[in-house]
Amino acid sequence: MSRIGNKLINLPEGVTVSQNGNVVTVKGPKGELSNTFNSNIEIVVDGQNIVVKRPNDTKEMKTIHGTSRANLNNMVEGVSKGFTKTLEIVGVGYRASLKGNVLVVDAGYSHDVELEIPAGIKVELPKNTQVVVSGIDKQVVGQFAATVRGVREPEPYKGKGIRYSDEHVRRKEGKTAKK
Repeated sequence: MSRIGNKLINLPEGVTVSQNGNVVTVKGPKGELSNTFNSNIEIVVDGQNIVVKRPNDTKEMKTIHGTSRANLNNMVEGVSKGFTKTLEIVGVGYRASLKGNVLVVDAGYSHDVELEIPAGIKVELPKNTQVVVSGIDKQVVGQFAATVRGVREPEPYKGKGIRYSDEHVRRKEGKTAKK
């Protein structure tokens, strides 16, 4: 039994949901998102609540049920509040800058790494060692933040690299000199 799939999705003020077959469109104050769901999953809009139902209890339907509900909830949350990922750049000389629609990361390589910012994503640099990625689509925000982090992942000895602001990097003890 899917516990997540059976939860109700509450619609905040200003958010509307329209359905055309298995294509669901969610509109809100921050924008509009559209997604195609499995044709076997039934999505019922009941006033200010959304219910996701499955036709039977096969293993495939159980897995799709919870995933569909979670994706629909992320769409509703994205158009009402939005999603944000904050990254910190740690290391001497490591920094980031914006050049138009390109994020330029200097992470200790012989060249600067240039990352094209996808459509619908907003990148801010409060400091040159802090990158804030925000947008309405959770998947796109998370993927771009992971791409930026992948430029120079945090290493365990000195802790240098690009990390999420809430990430804890496990530190290792370095080599000790023999006497």
